[in-house]
Amino acid sequence: MNIGGVVISSYAALAPMAGVADAAFRVTARRFGAGYTVSEMASARALVFQPDRTSQILLTEAEDQPFAVQIFGSEPEIMAEGALLALEISKAQVLDLNMGCPTPKIVNNGDGSALMRDPARAAAIISAVVKAVNVPVTVKFRLGWDADSCNAVAFAQMAQASGACAVCVHGRTREQMYSGRADWDALARVREAVRIPFIANGDVFSAADAQALYAHTGCDLVMVGRGALGNPWIFEQIEARMRGLPEPSVVQLPERFAVARMQIALAAQRKGERTAILEARKHLAWYLKGVRGSAAYRARFSAVSSLAEIDALIEEFLERRPDLED
Repeated sequence: MNIGGVVISSYAALAPMAGVADAAFRVTARRFGAGYTVSEMASARALVFQPDRTSQILLTEAEDQPFAVQIFGSEPEIMAEGALLALEISKAQVLDLNMGCPTPKIVNNGDGSALMRDPARAAAIISAVVKAVNVPVTVKFRLGWDADSCNAVAFAQMAQASGACAVCVHGRTREQMYSGRADWDALARVREAVRIPFIANGDVFSAADAQALYAHTGCDLVMVGRGALGNPWIFEQIEARMRGLPEPSVVQLPERFAVARMQIALAAQRKGERTAILEARKHLAWYLKGVRGSAAYRARFSAVSSLAEIDALIEEFLERRPDLED
């Protein structure tokens, strides 16, 4: 896949999940086959007026390439200025515009999914950013605000006409948030409506799901969000299936912990141990999801306060694991 000259050599990308897709998680996904990642969303207004509070989430590691930095906002001039600052800080190869975030604190300010109710403003934002930056600009959005206003096709065509080099669509409306099923038929209609690359997002929890989404929509790239939580191996599984290679064997518990620990260590190097540990609690729960006998340990991991405590719990769990299976 080629986004305005930026070549993506994999079949799956990591989605820009707020509070999740930090540099440590992106690098971890990279090491298991994700060929493209997108940063957590950053407020363009905050970048312009309070850059010190925002710049940290835009930084990444040398191996996290190519990647896109994502910003949100609803003022064309501020978005253009914020885009330049985001690129200066991150050195990203692509600039992504968030027009799909469904959370109330975002849409209540007219940002995120709220822009799907104001295509004219969205067009002004895209045009302003495209004129301001010298990297490809992409747009991520949803099917529409609700079931009665699914305007993704027209919105995608508007983004294309405004200068976007690619669009990514999550197959749910804002009203759905993350409930129900993603509408892959609607995603296929978007693919048919635009000439620029199309990235499909929604309900990819396995390699088989990714293959089916490609077949159903004709998309150029699949983006994986919740399916990658505690499961970075999904990317190498997708790569193997799409290339007709044997899929990797089931990941055993020691490797799960080793990868989780690696990710947490990467986060601690960049953010400091205290912040990394607080954020690691949810990641550890995701890494243990579906592991028999892990419920009590998930609760204990949710209260850890140091890397040493994590290591001790991991060692204890692995030592007791045979008993738990009995």
